[in-house]
Amino acid sequence: MHTLVRVICFASSLAPACALAQSRDADQDAELKQLRETVEVLTARIHALEAKQAPTPTAEASPALTMPPALKLAISPLPARESFDEDDQATARADNDVPTGSDLEGFFPIPGTATWIRLDGYAKLDAMWDSGDAGDDDQFIASDIPIDGGRGKSRFNMHARQTRFTLEARRDTDRGQLRMLLQNDFFGSGGSYGYRLRHAWGQLGNTYVGFGWSAFMDLDSGPDLIDFAGPGASPSARVASIRQYFPLGKGNQLLLAAEHHSPELQLPGATQQPRNAAPSLVAAARHEADWGHLQLSGVMRYLAYDSARGSVEGSGGAYAGGLALSGSWNADSGDYFVFGVVGGQGIASYLGDLGGLNLDGVVDARGDLQTLQQYGGWGGYNHQWSGRWRSTLTYSQLRLERDNLLAASIFRRSDYAAVNLIWQPAPSWSWGAELLYGKLEQQDGTSADVFRVQTALKYDFIR
Repeated sequence: MHTLVRVICFASSLAPACALAQSRDADQDAELKQLRETVEVLTARIHALEAKQAPTPTAEASPALTMPPALKLAISPLPARESFDEDDQATARADNDVPTGSDLEGFFPIPGTATWIRLDGYAKLDAMWDSGDAGDDDQFIASDIPIDGGRGKSRFNMHARQTRFTLEARRDTDRGQLRMLLQNDFFGSGGSYGYRLRHAWGQLGNTYVGFGWSAFMDLDSGPDLIDFAGPGASPSARVASIRQYFPLGKGNQLLLAAEHHSPELQLPGATQQPRNAAPSLVAAARHEADWGHLQLSGVMRYLAYDSARGSVEGSGGAYAGGLALSGSWNADSGDYFVFGVVGGQGIASYLGDLGGLNLDGVVDARGDLQTLQQYGGWGGYNHQWSGRWRSTLTYSQLRLERDNLLAASIFRRSDYAAVNLIWQPAPSWSWGAELLYGKLEQQDGTSADVFRVQTALKYDFIR
């Protein structure tokens, strides 16, 4: 009962806070707009004066001191959006483009070269209170909720493990722009703040190689959340891959990729182990416009397992695959809606709630590998209360087929819901509060749920 009262009090406080913030910020927003316009006019005049006074380059000028020309950025029609996790900024894109309104803020040239680099990232502190045992204290994953323990025993946690550092480099070449990205956070092993590599990849023109987000994902369809994990049904995987983008004009593009993603299987034999027999193949079609975007992605896999040499348990394999349809829609008011649906056989390791649970497939008593069916969806609505305040409402559901080969305690269904209030008084820092709800149901029908109240403060290095 105390938990329900706390939850109701938190939720009811959001609406009046937003209304008060909206009226209080209106005058300040108008003043800031006028100041920005004045600064833009003065900046234009300064540039004009500098252009008149700049000396004409001569042949004797030192090459080491010559500054490279500005990079030629390809511009996507998608509008730039604020996001608390900024994961969409680390994704690869066709032509290495940037959303409308983005620029080279934070980039600086390396003297004597044509390369521009940016040192970026943020420091983030998360604090969370759980109504019971959520399974994972650092991120909210519904599939980790324990069924038989922790009810009524509230918990508190605080950490800064999402703090990350990003090094990005760009340069123009005769084969298109070269972009390289290296990023880490502190969710790794080796202690409470172990270093973890998130991204290490390069893209020349429209050819990508390295380690980063799977091509099956669509980062532009993710809701603006404080929680690190996000909707359980949304595809989420970082893999080594090679991919090729094919821009078709008018906002249309195709993508082909080969990825290394190990199968995750239920193996009853003590000597059995998954085997990588072939790369996962991904294809996607995408359309972008000022109203938003649509993306249809497909993945095809070959799952296999082997037994140790000399064992009588045998080996086997099976084909697997799935589809995802996702997108976004932008309203004239600045609000936007994101969504996605996903389904397939043997793609559990590509999905947020099921990755790491060995639910791509199961080996039956005859030694045949049976793929498991997964399907689900998510949606999120973002509302702009004012220039500084925003909120997002999110819901996600993910299901795994019932199968007699699976134990009663195996995952059957997860539900995820979140609502937040985010305040960004300046580009360089943000504060937010979020109410989360998660529920897990097992194959035998037993279930458990938990509430989490999370707050976070984030400082951006370059903004």
